[in-house]
Amino acid sequence: MAFDEILANRIRRIVSGKKGISERKMFGSLAFLHNGHMACGVVKEELMVRVGPDAYEEALAHPHAREMDFTGRPLKGMIYVDCEGYRTDPGLEGWVERGLDFTGSLPPKKPKAQRGEKRFRPKQR
Repeated sequence: MAFDEILANRIRRIVSGKKGISERKMFGSLAFLHNGHMACGVVKEELMVRVGPDAYEEALAHPHAREMDFTGRPLKGMIYVDCEGYRTDPGLEGWVERGLDFTGSLPPKKPKAQRGEKRFRPKQR
């Protein structure tokens, strides 16, 4: 599954210079993480945004937003925005900022060991 590289570059411009941002390819898509939490991403040509459970219904009320049903069931707190919803730069920035605002309210995740890296665990006696 390929993702829209132009959309990804637009998001990169919005998040550049912000602290705690990283990106990771996941399931053929691209996710932007904020302090280790997925804030938004690109799935094919759609924008994926983590708005959180409290802002979920309000976000779905926007004309170009819909439930994120990646697994076949809606994921509460996650939405898809179609291309008309992020066509303008201010429109895209608004959605990305929603994701960053929500993930900014979460405690940072502890870094995980990289693939092939082993974590030290003391032996139990």
